[in-house]
Amino acid sequence: MLKTFDVILICIMTAAAAVTYTIKHRAELKLEEVHRLESEIKLEKDTIELLKADWALVIQPNRLERLVNNFNGELKLAPTLSTAMVQPNELPMLRSQLPEAPIVADAADGKDAKGGKSSGPTLSKGASTDADIRKVIADVASKPAPKPVAKALPLKHGKPQIDEVKTGSVKR
Repeated sequence: MLKTFDVILICIMTAAAAVTYTIKHRAELKLEEVHRLESEIKLEKDTIELLKADWALVIQPNRLERLVNNFNGELKLAPTLSTAMVQPNELPMLRSQLPEAPIVADAADGKDAKGGKSSGPTLSKGASTDADIRKVIADVASKPAPKPVAKALPLKHGKPQIDEVKTGSVKR
């Protein structure tokens, strides 16, 4: 007859076998996932290499020259002139250098949003017709814009050294 100790050992062995099988099954699933990911990575690398080769064919100078000659009549392409390049002093002004926006005043009391008397072009709350808006825009446009503050550029033979000029972001 089986003793209690033998029954307990058989249950422990069965549980250990079940746990071992479960761990083995999970490991096999993870291995399959690793193989799948490796094949996807290989496919992506092959695609990248194919696209690089295609790009090398597309940008060949003799091919581009042939296309330019074929479509020159339609596109009217011309080499870029060195004078068409933008100089640092031709860049747009910084936001901190822009003129102030017109103050919106209340038509009833003639005061601006801060409570002071409004000066310059104003657009009242009640008057929002196209004519009023166009008038305010015309008033603002008629004022001369402030000139951007030019920084001293290093000169070499009377010309600014553009390569040494550091430009900043327009947003400040």
